[in-house]
Amino acid sequence: MTRISGWMAVALFGLLAVGCDEKLSDIAGPTPNLEPTFSSIQRDIFNAPDSAGRAACTSCHNAQGARFSGNLNLGDATSYNQLVGVSSTGKTGAVRVIPGDPTGSYLIQKIEGAPGIVGERMPRTGGPFLTPGQISIIRRWIQLGAPNN
Repeated sequence: MTRISGWMAVALFGLLAVGCDEKLSDIAGPTPNLEPTFSSIQRDIFNAPDSAGRAACTSCHNAQGARFSGNLNLGDATSYNQLVGVSSTGKTGAVRVIPGDPTGSYLIQKIEGAPGIVGERMPRTGGPFLTPGQISIIRRWIQLGAPNN
């Protein structure tokens, strides 16, 4: 009986995990493979445009344009080290990504267009902006401690 209960628990956990993954892809909108990991955010948000017409972040935030884009280069080799625990060059006292604190992270404030940001909401092209679901997934990565995963 104990062996059957153990297998039932494993099966139930598996069903719940699949359900969670399905919901994550539902909220990811135009980036259906987006996950709350840095590698996924780099690939699906920073490096790539999405099906809603949003340009890749690296179209402005690259090695050539960084001095015009808040000195932020979101290229593969530099983005993590320029985001996590790093002060914003555009707003005194703001930190781009504060591990565990998405609301206090200036990255979230800029992509949400929060009051008090310096300059414009990102992307500064006026949109399309990240969807609430995409932002929720980035928030979750920061909430999890912003690991370099």
